[in-house]
Amino acid sequence: MSCGCKTSGDSSHSCGTKTANGCSSVDTCGNSYKLSVFDWLSDIDPSRSKSSEYVEVRFKNDRKLYYKNVNNLPLHIGSIIAVESSPGHDIGVVSLSGELVKIQMKKKNVPEDHALKIYRLASQKDIETWQDLRKKENTIKIEARKIAYGLNLEMKITDVEYQGDGSKVTFYYTADNRIDFRQLIKEYASNFRTKIDMKQIGFRQESAKVGGIGSCGRELCCSSWLTDFRSVNTNAARYQQLSINPQKLAGQCGKLKCCLNYELDSYLDVLRDFPSSSTVLNTEKGRAFCIKIDVFKKKMWFAYVENSMAWYDLDIFEVKKLITMNKNGEKAPALEDLKVVDNPLVTSDLIQENSVDRFEKKFKKSRNGSNNRDRNPKQSDNRPARSQDNKNLRQADNKNRSNEQKPLENRSTAPNAQSKDNQPQENKTPRQNHNRNRPSGQKPVENKTVAPNIQTTENQSQENKTPKKPFKKPKKKMPPKNEGNA
Repeated sequence: MSCGCKTSGDSSHSCGTKTANGCSSVDTCGNSYKLSVFDWLSDIDPSRSKSSEYVEVRFKNDRKLYYKNVNNLPLHIGSIIAVESSPGHDIGVVSLSGELVKIQMKKKNVPEDHALKIYRLASQKDIETWQDLRKKENTIKIEARKIAYGLNLEMKITDVEYQGDGSKVTFYYTADNRIDFRQLIKEYASNFRTKIDMKQIGFRQESAKVGGIGSCGRELCCSSWLTDFRSVNTNAARYQQLSINPQKLAGQCGKLKCCLNYELDSYLDVLRDFPSSSTVLNTEKGRAFCIKIDVFKKKMWFAYVENSMAWYDLDIFEVKKLITMNKNGEKAPALEDLKVVDNPLVTSDLIQENSVDRFEKKFKKSRNGSNNRDRNPKQSDNRPARSQDNKNLRQADNKNRSNEQKPLENRSTAPNAQSKDNQPQENKTPRQNHNRNRPSGQKPVENKTVAPNIQTTENQSQENKTPKKPFKKPKKKMPPKNEGNA
């Protein structure tokens, strides 16, 4: 994306591939910095002048200062400029321009009279010097830590920042106690050959400079957008019903997480309707004290002093009534009588989203050996039962082929070919034979036989009507039919 970076003169170039630290060229992309501000007034008033009276300039990490454009230079976000410093000059990048700069200055209580001056647009030589000094900062930080460790000083060098012209270097450090810098500054001045400036920062500011990933999986708030660090105490965790666990409540800096203050106001508004958590109720079964609060469900859990293992949840409006009864000298009823049993909503899972075995085969062979076809009547209506009778049916079918016009009433070999009048009585025989062949230890199956669709009536024709056979045709060739011997 084009960021409008200025390298020399009025020439602008494309930013190139962005990295975790910003633009890959000279860190001139205004949107790639931490704590960037979106200029939402840039396209509202197109008739305003391009030159801004005040601009916001960013330096390394989260350091921002406000400068006055005394020469009316055409500045925009991403312009590299040379600004006033003490001593010499510094190189920075414009991060905000226009009317929003004055709003930011009022927000941070920066008077307009104290704004420093902008000298010029940075030349190519200024940019090259600035880049060379940036490359030396990591090496100088390691050497500075070794010198401080050799002097047995209880401090930690967090970051090093060179001024744009190289006339001064600033060391940011963290320490719990006061540090004697007399010998340390002498060592730094003799090794680095420049003016030394020492600035102490807090642990939260250290995390903002170093950066990192929080327990939520996102970049730290202090290094991405948070600018003001408010004090956080354990009361914020207590109001939100969080366990006072230092390992869970502490952030990367070792202090309490700043996000504990984000929803604190909402919790305080809801807790105004709650009775005090130290409320004690006088009931018919004894005294009961509050043991837990649910802010979202607006409920309070109470337990008896004699038996604190049993908890009873009550609505806050019911608790207020009980408190009023106690003030009037009356005892509240037992907590068991006041507890409201919530009827859970019965929902049906139409798509079986919560079913664990939705992809498994539901029709399996049961333990007693019964077939699944007996369970499913839709499948068993058109299929013959698997029993000893299938053998007799095949033998009877072979005889029917050889003697087609033989009266059907004389065929006694097929037990399943029965009339409707005798069918209920004769259906028991093949099912009983089927139960005799079962192994011991299994219960006999009830008479749930499915007779094949081979039935005879008085008006049925003498032609042989047999059901479709599930077995293959015999390979033996049958003799030709002789119609004269009928």
